[in-house]
Amino acid sequence: MGFLSKKNKEVLVGPLSMNNPVIVQMLGICSALAVTSKLEPAIVMGISVTVVVAFANVIISLLRNTIPNRIRIIVPLGVCAALVTIVSEVLKAFAYDVNKQLSVYVGLIITNCILMGRLEAFALGNGPWESFLDGIGNGLGYAIILIIVGFVRELFGSGTLLGFQVIPQAFYDMGYVNNGLVILPPMALIIIALIVWYHRSRNKELQEN
Repeated sequence: MGFLSKKNKEVLVGPLSMNNPVIVQMLGICSALAVTSKLEPAIVMGISVTVVVAFANVIISLLRNTIPNRIRIIVPLGVCAALVTIVSEVLKAFAYDVNKQLSVYVGLIITNCILMGRLEAFALGNGPWESFLDGIGNGLGYAIILIIVGFVRELFGSGTLLGFQVIPQAFYDMGYVNNGLVILPPMALIIIALIVWYHRSRNKELQEN
């Protein structure tokens, strides 16, 4: 099977839209609510999850024929814990401020439903390359939603993007006020719900009969 075969392309591209882990599979929503009040931590969280899922998928795929059934869950947890620890230490070293904003949620990547779901549903039954593409696809699918939500929440809640003032001062002088409600977690859920509604309205095959 070629590296860029039709099946592999679907494995990579499918999670970006038609099989998106957040808005189609409804996974990873808790962290999406918690880390998207600003765009920067949303981007970093998305990249972190993508890296962890991709490499965890590869490692578990390589080990899949040697893992005894009785410890099938323990081994992936150990692999995930090691990768999450590495990511956490890298963030502390090179992006300390963002790491503080993400707080405990970096460590909680190990409990992310997307991570364990892909290991169980895909990596344990497929080769390393396909598993790597699946991890990249699902991680990016997750990241896209976080970035959209983070963009909207920071823009309308703080008037900034990546910490830079975007809404002109003249608007504030005329009476414009940042919407504090947008920064609260319930608004993240509402934004995700709107994305789900729009996505399913455009993709009739995803609608339930």
